[in-house]
Amino acid sequence: MFELLKEQPKDPILGLSTLYRADPRDTKIDLGVGVYKNAEGTTPIMRAVKKAEEMLWKAETTKTYTSLPGQADYHAVMHDLVLGDAVPSDRTAYCATPGGTGAVHHILELIAKTKPEAKVWFSNPTWGNHMTIAKHVGAQFGQYRYFDEETRAVNFAAMKEDLSAIAAGDVVVLHGCCHNPTGANLTQAQWKEVGEILTEKNAIPFIDIAYQGFGDGLDEDAFGTRHLASKFDNMFISASCSKNFGIYRERTGIIFVICKDADQKAIVQGNLNHLNRQNFSFPPDHGASLVTLVLSDATLRKDWEAELEEVRLGMRSIREKLAAALNAEAGSNRFGFLAEHRGMFSRLGASKDKVDRLREEHGIYMVGDSRLNIAGVTEATIDRLAKAVIEVGI
Repeated sequence: MFELLKEQPKDPILGLSTLYRADPRDTKIDLGVGVYKNAEGTTPIMRAVKKAEEMLWKAETTKTYTSLPGQADYHAVMHDLVLGDAVPSDRTAYCATPGGTGAVHHILELIAKTKPEAKVWFSNPTWGNHMTIAKHVGAQFGQYRYFDEETRAVNFAAMKEDLSAIAAGDVVVLHGCCHNPTGANLTQAQWKEVGEILTEKNAIPFIDIAYQGFGDGLDEDAFGTRHLASKFDNMFISASCSKNFGIYRERTGIIFVICKDADQKAIVQGNLNHLNRQNFSFPPDHGASLVTLVLSDATLRKDWEAELEEVRLGMRSIREKLAAALNAEAGSNRFGFLAEHRGMFSRLGASKDKVDRLREEHGIYMVGDSRLNIAGVTEATIDRLAKAVIEVGI
């Protein structure tokens, strides 16, 4: 039966974790896996989430299935969090999914089935799963230039040039904030320019927003998503609660599909329900219920926002201190981009052989494209990391 199966390529990030765990050195540093860690190196349960779990345990009376698209109150609080008042809810179809990855999968599958001639455009680089999922569901895809390896900033001129050459009806995937893997984000003015280009090209935006609240703040990080949502008749959004609520293993995500009117919404909603039914039937609900409780209870929401702000500011502080330490070691300001980037990730722009040297000689683990997880850096490891980076010639 399995004679025709081929061995699948190993996930480079998961493989890196295996190497890290096998490394006996006490001084090793894990900057690979994209999970938030505090100064103690753990991924804590957020205070408001812990209280919400207690409330849910006391109040929950059944474990029966939820509805096919998930609970309406979860849709409502997530619409408020991600979209605000940018677009009315009666134009938006919703679907709860197993994590943001499930949302991306569903959207790409919907595109592949309903408009197979449309090409889906991803940034170069982009999150590692984007294009593998597109290939898996049979969607056509390509990449537009995004990151300048020399300046470690957005190459906006090249991005605009590539987007201006796409075909009508194509889909353009944009990271809502905290670009993964580079940390280099569009400014508000650039978001507006991108919107104008996509309008002129009659293209459809697809926003993947997985780190809202990790960059410049909850509302600030949603600017691009909300701006485009207010301008387009049709738009896709995948959102994840894994990072900003710290509920990675609960697999809590959501799809928003903006429609031109209520009639179109009804058709799209039926198709989203169908996708859920065919892929996993009913969506998981525990994480969605926790998010709903946190966002709808004023006390819990205030505490969640306060803790999320602590996380955001902590990562920004680490960025600034790491940039300063690297600049001091290098005798230049060429690592200043680290302080300008946002979110959990940045890309150093190092070759794979230098990344390998960091791992082999110094026990510093980062992805082969030199993406490092800022949340894996602590006050105690900044100086050692900076010295190692300069020592290997980055």
